[in-house]
Amino acid sequence: MVDKEIISLWRSGLNKYKLAEIYKSRYNHRIRIIRSEMRNRHAGRYISSYEALAVVEKAILKYLESQRK
Repeated sequence: MVDKEIISLWRSGLNKYKLAEIYKSRYNHRIRIIRSEMRNRHAGRYISSYEALAVVEKAILKYLESQRK
């Protein structure tokens, strides 16, 4: 999930906590797929809700600061 997608969902009415849940589930799903191969079984790291919220808040703040200028 890129910043553009986070911003478009946020502008459509989702709050930052719901966006963090969506981001976390998509990110952890990608890691699960990567880890399914024997060679990459220790690759990557799952993220928590708190870490996902930090990513979402950073993207929203960056967008708001760019709109302010």
